Amino acid sequence: MFLPIVVYGHPILRKISEDITIDYPDLEKFIKDMFYTMDEADGVGLAASQVGRNIRLFTVDGNAFAEMDPTCEGFRKVFINAHITERWGNEITRTEGCLSVPGIHEDVKRFDNIKMSYMDEKGEQYETIFSGIKAWIIQHEYDHLEGILFTDHLSALKKRLLKNKLTNISLGKFNPTYRIILPK
Repeated sequence: MFLPIVVYGHPILRKISEDITIDYPDLEKFIKDMFYTMDEADGVGLAASQVGRNIRLFTVDGNAFAEMDPTCEGFRKVFINAHITERWGNEITRTEGCLSVPGIHEDVKRFDNIKMSYMDEKGEQYETIFSGIKAWIIQHEYDHLEGILFTDHLSALKKRLLKNKLTNISLGKFNPTYRIILPK
């Protein structure tokens, strides 16, 4: 089932998400719906807060980047209770967009390596190092768990230049290509 996507200005996007247990109600169905929603909206990742749930869960699919980085082929995962414990290496600039901030794409700097603890959909715990594009995708989605949007990483000047576009998104003054939830 497609879950409507919360857009810029909605307060849930600014909340720090909460850890859950593996017996979270209808977790398996929710994860399936998250992947379906991400795929139908042409996303690379989707955090639970983007569909109105304040829980530490996000999905990713790096297959779109397999040509640039062959290790991204088959990189399709769910991360539950994710916590980045370390970031290091070069800060790489890449252009980002977001399903909750439709129509805006800007360059963002992120570290090239991260170490993260998380749980999978079966409740198995992991502590894993991710690098390159995988680390970049994960950091974007992880930011959602912390109430941070990619636009928060932009310079003050860029933010001022985007102010009207962001206001229009929060007012629904754009043509969405998927079902959305506007701020209340």
